[in-house]
Amino acid sequence: MANASAQNRAVRCKLIDRKQLCFRPVDVEKLVGAGHRARAIWEFVGRLDLSRFYDSVEAVEGEAGRPAWDPQLLISVWVYAYGDGVNSAREIGQLCEYHPAYQWLTAMEVVNYHTLADFRVAHQSELDELFAQVLGVLSYHKLITLKRVMQDGTKIKAAAADKSFRRQATLQAHWERARQQVQALSEADAEELSARKVAARKRALVDKQRRLQAALQEIEELKKDQVQQSEEQKEKGKAKEPRASTTDSQARIMIGAKGAFGPAYNVQISTDAKAQIIVGMGISQCSSDAGELEAAVQRMEDNLKEKPEQMVVDGAYTTHNAIEAMAQKGIDLIGPVRETKKTSLDSLKRRGISAEFYPRAFSYDESTDSYTCPADKRLHFETEEKHNGWIKRRYRARASQCRACPFQAQCCPGSKKGRSVLRQQKSEIVLAFEAKMKTEEAVKIYKERAGVAETPNAWFKDKFGLRQFRLCGLVKVGMETLWACLTYNISQWTRMCWQAQ
Repeated sequence: MANASAQNRAVRCKLIDRKQLCFRPVDVEKLVGAGHRARAIWEFVGRLDLSRFYDSVEAVEGEAGRPAWDPQLLISVWVYAYGDGVNSAREIGQLCEYHPAYQWLTAMEVVNYHTLADFRVAHQSELDELFAQVLGVLSYHKLITLKRVMQDGTKIKAAAADKSFRRQATLQAHWERARQQVQALSEADAEELSARKVAARKRALVDKQRRLQAALQEIEELKKDQVQQSEEQKEKGKAKEPRASTTDSQARIMIGAKGAFGPAYNVQISTDAKAQIIVGMGISQCSSDAGELEAAVQRMEDNLKEKPEQMVVDGAYTTHNAIEAMAQKGIDLIGPVRETKKTSLDSLKRRGISAEFYPRAFSYDESTDSYTCPADKRLHFETEEKHNGWIKRRYRARASQCRACPFQAQCCPGSKKGRSVLRQQKSEIVLAFEAKMKTEEAVKIYKERAGVAETPNAWFKDKFGLRQFRLCGLVKVGMETLWACLTYNISQWTRMCWQAQ
C-alpha cells in the first residue's frame, strides 16, 4: 500500500541542469589546503634565483605586447605535474581548466600547452643551473654530505619504434624520395590544393627530410666507432652494418627488463646515501654501465664543487680502469669484483700454433723471472706495460734457438722472431681493491646500495610515469630527465623539511 501511495504523489526533486551557466565567486587561496604540495613547490621555487629565466622574457613594462607567463609559475607547474605522473604538456593544459592544484598555481588562468611544451625544452643551461641551485639548498639543509654516493643506471625507452631503424642505403633512398616530393609540391598546381594544405604537406616533408638527414649523420658517427673495433671482433662477425632510427636518430637498441631489446637511453643517476638525494644525472647511449663512473664523478664535482668520499656501485662499473681512476682521485670505491675473462685462444689457432705449445704449456720460474718452453728453451723478460689495470710482461726466446728447434712449425710458424709469451698480472691498486671487498665492512656497505640507488629509478618509472621519453635526442631527453630529477629532489625536501615546519 505504501508503494502505491508513493506512485500517486507528485515527487519534487532538485533539477540537474548541466546546460545552466553558473557564476560563482572563487576564493583561490582555499582551493588547496595549507599543507598542500603545490604550496611547497611554489615556496621552494620562489627561493631560487631565476634571473636567467627572466632574461629571456621579451615583454617589458612600458612597451607594447602581451605579458609573458612568469617562469616561477611554469617551473612550479611542471614540477607539480611530474610529481603527479603527468609529463604531457597538452594534458597539463587541460588540468589547468578544472584541477584545484593547477588552478591555485595559475590563479584560475589556463596556460596554453604550446607555452608549456616550449618552456620545457627552451632553457637547457638555465635548467642545469637550476638543478645546481636545488642541490645548494639541500646542502644548506644538511641533506647532502657526499660521504657515500650510490651509482646506478636504468634504461628508459626512447620515443621510437624498433621498425624505425634503417640502414644507410634505405635512409638515402627515403631522403631522395622526400626531396622529390617537396619539389613536386612546389611546382604542381594541377592538384588544386589550397595554399594551406600545400604548406602543411611541405612542412611535414621538410621535417621528414631533417629527421632522415639526422639519421644519416648518426650512421657516419656509428661507422667511426666501428673503425675502432678490434680486428678480432670483426672476424667474429660482430661488426654489423649500422642502423639509425628515422624518429630518434640518437637512440640505441638496448637490452632492458626481462631481456627485451628496444630503442632506449641509459640514464645514469648518482644518489647521496644520507637522504637519498639525486646529486648527478647523465644520459648515455651505451647499453653497458662500464665506463660511466668517471663521468658521474665529474658531474658531481661540477654541481657541488667537491667530489664524493665513497662511491658504491654494482658489478658493471668495477672495471680495472674505473678502480684505478677512483684510486687516483682518492675516492673509496665499493663494488663486487668482476670475474676475469679467460684469454681467447682464437689468435693462437689462426697463427697455426699447436695446442701442445699454448701458453699453459710454458713453465714460469720466479727466481730467474723467465719461462721455459716444452722444448726446454728459455724465454727471457723483454718488455712491460701497464694497461687497463693489468701489468703485462712479455718474455721471448732467442730467434736463433727457435729457428734451430724441430718444433718451430708447431710453436711459432713463420715467425722471424723467437716465440713470446705474455704474462698478465693485476696492478697493486686492483689487488688492493679485491682484498678490500673480501672484508665484512665492505660487504655490509655494498648491501645498502640497492635500497638507495634504485629508489630514484622506482620513482621515475612508477610514480612519475617516466617509462618512455616523450622527447627525442640526447639534449631533450636529458632535459626531460632533469625535470624528473628536480621533482624528485624537491619532493624529498618537502617530505623532510617543509612539512616539518
